[in-house]
Amino acid sequence: MSATTDIIETSSKPMPILPRRAGGVVEVDNLNHYFGEGEFRTQVLFGNKLNIDAGQLVVMTGPSGSGKTTLLTLLGAIRRMQEGKLHVLGQDLGALNDTQIITLRREIGFIFQMHNLFTSLTALENVKMSCHGDAAAMARTAVDGVALLQRLGLGHRIDYRPQALSGGQRQRVAVARALVGKPRLILADEPTAALDKVSCLEVIAMLKEWAAENGSAVVVVTHDNRVLDSADRIVSMVDGAIVSDVYLREALMICEFLRQIEIFSHLSMGELTQIAEQMQLRTFHGGDVMIRQGDEGDEFFLLRDGSVDVMINSGQTEQRVDTLKAGQCFGERALLTGGPRGATVVAREDGAVYVLSKPQFMHAIEVSPDFKTQLQNLYFGK
Repeated sequence: MSATTDIIETSSKPMPILPRRAGGVVEVDNLNHYFGEGEFRTQVLFGNKLNIDAGQLVVMTGPSGSGKTTLLTLLGAIRRMQEGKLHVLGQDLGALNDTQIITLRREIGFIFQMHNLFTSLTALENVKMSCHGDAAAMARTAVDGVALLQRLGLGHRIDYRPQALSGGQRQRVAVARALVGKPRLILADEPTAALDKVSCLEVIAMLKEWAAENGSAVVVVTHDNRVLDSADRIVSMVDGAIVSDVYLREALMICEFLRQIEIFSHLSMGELTQIAEQMQLRTFHGGDVMIRQGDEGDEFFLLRDGSVDVMINSGQTEQRVDTLKAGQCFGERALLTGGPRGATVVAREDGAVYVLSKPQFMHAIEVSPDFKTQLQNLYFGK
């Protein structure tokens, strides 16, 4: 489909409620997208994977033309998906017809750089325009709309039309309009570009609070570095592909853990962050065998929660030689020596572990001479 013909038409007719499936708010797997047709067909999104859960504020960054807005319009069911898997609010977008797509879209809150307010309507009337229900629903929307406008510092501007509002105030009205229906997914494209610093931080803080309080997911596409500190995750796109997906709190936790481990203690924050960004979170249950003595080493582990026992089989008996807890690591020796695992590690209870693959672990060694020297001294006595 072309860049223009795959936009889905809107409708003012009431739509039926759709059945839902279990899962995250957004689930994307191997998502591709193309503009143009025939010899002019050009791929603009490449194999993207992204899962977003309720309560998260996700900031999506990347250079202009990297595909951020295209991906956002696909998540919002504004543009028809073409290849891959895309579930939004429990719906398979590839399996919905136009009527069902429009129904789903009404459960998503949209905030754009251009506020798109109706100039003939007041601030409150613009907020109420998001309501597609009966009289009772419209009454509730009016009450909630007033509360939202007051929360956004516009209580004294409720009856003002857009031309009597500043640019920042208009954008706050647009934010209230997006939130008033209590959507489970909020999509914002450059929502703070026209705001001063104070207004920017207030709007982002409200979106973050809204996500936490209402169990909504918020995706913000932006070039505005002022919003990064508020993000739960930062997703970076380059040339149509997601190149990194960093959970900030998790990354900071990993860095703090790594700094307490001798072999990582002298790395710079930048080097620690690069390692943290590569680690994958994996859960385990009590009794699970994490690694087995004699097996080939292919992963490095850093305990996040829970504890594990380190067991060594001497041939006749198996003896516990250590118990590791949150913040401790295991599995690195076999990666460095190329030999088999020297012990079996068994989970004592349910927990979680950060995992780094052997190629990623070896890359971390190579990019940091100090790290490599420490490991050599520790394991090879050099």
